[in-house]
Amino acid sequence: MILRRLFLALPLLIAAPLLAQEIPADISGTYKVEGRNPDGSVYKGQLTVQESAAGAVAFAWIVANQSYAGVGMRDGRVVSVDWGAAHPVVYVIMPSGALHGTWGDGLALERAEK
Repeated sequence: MILRRLFLALPLLIAAPLLAQEIPADISGTYKVEGRNPDGSVYKGQLTVQESAAGAVAFAWIVANQSYAGVGMRDGRVVSVDWGAAHPVVYVIMPSGALHGTWGDGLALERAEK
């Protein structure tokens, strides 16, 4: 009986430190980005983020001499960015302040670090 209770409590013990980690209050700044396109090719570039007090977030990427822009909304640790494509970029804000995201309907990945 005690082992069963410990086994059931184990996920909570593991998850508690992750839930307690603070996320940055403002993610504005310049980031280096690295990613993988839906076709598997890789890219590098720069991302500028400007967050407003209302929670709207402006994004501007420069990748391979091409400019892209979008606007998103922040909901806690998640930012969903409409950048004109069929599917948004969805970032998770990491405790370090880095942004880990996916785009291209989940077929592409991106990491952005200050």
